[in-house]
Amino acid sequence: MAPLVVDVLPSTAELKEKAAQKLNLAYDTAHHASYKYARYLPVYDESTTFPPTEPFEFADRGLLADKAKPHLLGLNDPNVKVTKLTPRVGTEISGLQLSQLTDVQKNELALLIAERGVVVFRGQDFKDIGIEKQKEFGQYFGRLHVHPVGAHVDGAIEFHNIYLGADNLYRAQQRSEKLTTTGYHSDVSYEHQPPGITLLTLLSVPSTGGDTAWTSQVAAYERLSDPIKALLEGLRAEHSGFPQAENARRDGKFVRREPVKSHHPIVRVHLVTGQKALFVNPGFTKKIVGLKAEESDAILKLLFKHISQSADVQVRVKWDDKTVSLWDNRVTAHTAISDYDVHNPEEGLRHGFRITTLGERPVGVNGLETTW
Repeated sequence: MAPLVVDVLPSTAELKEKAAQKLNLAYDTAHHASYKYARYLPVYDESTTFPPTEPFEFADRGLLADKAKPHLLGLNDPNVKVTKLTPRVGTEISGLQLSQLTDVQKNELALLIAERGVVVFRGQDFKDIGIEKQKEFGQYFGRLHVHPVGAHVDGAIEFHNIYLGADNLYRAQQRSEKLTTTGYHSDVSYEHQPPGITLLTLLSVPSTGGDTAWTSQVAAYERLSDPIKALLEGLRAEHSGFPQAENARRDGKFVRREPVKSHHPIVRVHLVTGQKALFVNPGFTKKIVGLKAEESDAILKLLFKHISQSADVQVRVKWDDKTVSLWDNRVTAHTAISDYDVHNPEEGLRHGFRITTLGERPVGVNGLETTW
């Protein structure tokens, strides 16, 4: 049934609130006259600012889960199919709607994501349930992160907008001088309490290409030799949001929260599973604390190459417009793969939104904590 006009038009209060904001559109309206998900197109709120994120108590839902996950994986429903995408990382589920999960099932999902790194749900109605229900789903797993510089969804500044089309090439231009569009990272890992679970759904996908790849940081750690493991377990690395903020300002973008640095343990122990994982990434990790520059550079170069090139601890996921992927930033690094011709309308638009939840203050081996 078509929505009533009263459901579509903003109220007087909403109009006043929007008038007080400075919203810049990050797309060309002429390109999207008939786009079903125009409500989710990228904008920049250039008036709202946020203070640095204050420390807070985090409760991981995975701690509440039955380890056997009977309500998620043991349903005996012939329509539900669960498949391991690779031996070490990635599980795919079809026949089960995220929008209809009970709290018990969500708890088991949190545990499954921690164990498998990324869980991919097919055939989902999630993009059609509305912003408030989408936000509510994300909030179940933790406090929602507001990206300090990125585009977002109008009316939902917590929804980080993923958009690459002919009318907005900013994401492509950021890597235009690189040999590859890929760049492995853990979402905003510079935060003092960096993200736990991230959810990403795409509203529009290219006819081919635009996949996402994940590396298991648990498996990557396990592949290291014992002497290297022992060395890394006693070290912290600096993760910095300053380059991101500086680049945004250089490009005329609004910085809504001033950048921070954190010194995180290089080897992190997962709060729920107890697994050890590498916690460095090429996107935000800048140096190893306490080492000489040459020593730090050499070790990080080794680890970044290992994370980016070890295809045998990675999974690559092809999207469609009914896929939702959820991953644990504490045990994975990921990258978009922008391999399609964004200038060619026949190849399509890659557009979606990301909901990211903040987790705990990282703790490493023998209680080594994050500092700042």
